[in-house]
Amino acid sequence: MEKKIKKIGVLTSGGDAPGMNAAIRAVVRTALHHEVEIIGIRKGYNGLINGEIKEMRSRDVSNIMNLGGTILHTARSPEMMTEEGQKKAAAIYSILGLDALVVIGGDGSYRGMRELAKYGVNCFGIPATIDLDMGCTEYTIGFDTAVNTGMDALNKLRDTSSSHERCSVVEVMGRDAGYIAMWCAMTGGAEDVIFPEAKETQDHKKVIQQILTNRSTGKRHNLIVVAEGNGGTQQLAKEIQDITGIQTRATILGHLQRGGTPTATDRMHASLMGYYVVKAIMEGQKNKVVSYNRGRYEIIDLEESFTMKKQLDPEYYDILKVLSI
Repeated sequence: MEKKIKKIGVLTSGGDAPGMNAAIRAVVRTALHHEVEIIGIRKGYNGLINGEIKEMRSRDVSNIMNLGGTILHTARSPEMMTEEGQKKAAAIYSILGLDALVVIGGDGSYRGMRELAKYGVNCFGIPATIDLDMGCTEYTIGFDTAVNTGMDALNKLRDTSSSHERCSVVEVMGRDAGYIAMWCAMTGGAEDVIFPEAKETQDHKKVIQQILTNRSTGKRHNLIVVAEGNGGTQQLAKEIQDITGIQTRATILGHLQRGGTPTATDRMHASLMGYYVVKAIMEGQKNKVVSYNRGRYEIIDLEESFTMKKQLDPEYYDILKVLSI
């Protein structure tokens, strides 16, 4: 007979992502619905190691779905990368009498779960990162809000670029993945995009040639999107201006894309993922993560999640080039 679940912990880890609060809310209220005590752990794995905790009530998660960031706060934890830190975190988990630990975060947070599981911690993951760079799921909480923030910025930059007949080079977040860059470029009507997954996009000479071609056909302004993983945004803007004579400005959106009110899409995914994770815990499952693939939510093994791969569809770039003519 499975052990009765009495107490669950929840934390947010790594970079914050819009929608994390909706996930916290779903975890807390689903646990309380099952009459399970729920412990909020502040500052990610650091908070677990240092015992920074708070018992969560239903009212503690009222009116938080519209908030960016995370009410539990988050932090990088170098100590969790050490065996000593992992053992200490597992010991605190045991002292608190937790039956499961829900971790809301990205791939680094999942690696932390993988290590904790070796010391008997029953870990459950909810994918939350604006970068969408987790192989085990087609969607991660925060991505849609980040893209909408980027798209809005591109809309505004197009207005001023058009007024001055300039070129704008815009760097968006995404770490080493090009999902945000591609989506922002496509939805923002950019003329070109540079992203890590496609080497052919990274030739500055080709980008500049495209701008000159556009100018010869009557296009008086250009938007170029650069993925964070490529960088060199300021240098590219300088090259474009020096070679073409077209006034060019570089804009780096940076952490602007990590904040803001979560979109309906992020709130919906976060709410359902939080619910399904607690449901899996109550069913007695061990060391699982929730994913969204092929239009369905699924619960998969934590270890299996590390073997799953995905890639940005290269056809998206071809489509963008067709639509940008």
